[in-house]
Amino acid sequence: MLHFLPAPLLGLIASLLLTLNVLFWVPILLLFALVKLVLPFRAVRLAIDPVLLFIAEGWIGCNSGWMALTQRTVWDVQGLDGLDRHSWYMVSSNHQSWVDILALQHLLNRRIPLLKFFLKQQLIWVPIMGLAWWALEFPFMRRHTEEFLKKHPEMRGKDQETTRKACEKFTLIPTSVMNFLEGTRFTATKHAKQQSPYQHLLKPKAGGLALALQAMGDKFQSILDVTIVYPDGVPTFWSFLCGQLPRVVVRARSIPVPTQLLGGDYGQDPAFREAFAQWVQQLWREKDAQIATLRAQQALR
Repeated sequence: MLHFLPAPLLGLIASLLLTLNVLFWVPILLLFALVKLVLPFRAVRLAIDPVLLFIAEGWIGCNSGWMALTQRTVWDVQGLDGLDRHSWYMVSSNHQSWVDILALQHLLNRRIPLLKFFLKQQLIWVPIMGLAWWALEFPFMRRHTEEFLKKHPEMRGKDQETTRKACEKFTLIPTSVMNFLEGTRFTATKHAKQQSPYQHLLKPKAGGLALALQAMGDKFQSILDVTIVYPDGVPTFWSFLCGQLPRVVVRARSIPVPTQLLGGDYGQDPAFREAFAQWVQQLWREKDAQIATLRAQQALR
């Protein structure tokens, strides 16, 4: 509706609406989260958690509202039929931009349970949003380099323990666990530095997915494999706010949880770790081929 405005003005309006939406919903979210913190009982958690998720879904719904008001994006989406918001899902996607998160939330809100992301520990200090992520119990991970772990071997396995504890909480009510297998946003520089064998993807990091499946694989209805393509170029967050996102192509498919890969010990069993890595690499080869096909199809339009 407002897309006729100059891009910088549109960006300022979208930024204001985004900020106002955060300032409205986060205090309400924190109020209920503090009740749960003060009364750490299972019965209280079972009562409060659905309220927190309802608030978060309302927040995302309002984001979709200001996006519709300020954007003229054409959404080409397939594969989201038949999802169940009362089930558990492991969601995996390629990662190119911060816009990916808003796109996934917009498309999946109220189709499946709220997406829970694994976040870097440093993000807990992001003003306001860090508190919101804490209130929604997004797991915060300390990712250490191999060099650091050699000097501090006592830290090895800490992230695995964080993942395990987070997944234990996720088993209480339906949850969607979101995992960006690449671990970071795709850039040409990162792609070249990794010498990635994939044309459109960075190398996948299977550990987080393996640990989540190990902790609660019997809960997941399926793995929701999502592929996002921006035919007109990957947007920055600011260009998105300015309404400069003409098209988004999204393809999703539900994959059965690989029962042969449940119950193994990814951290301690080399054979299991290799089998799991091969399964993920096949998933990534298929996604890489799909991205190439989608880009070629969109280029012809």
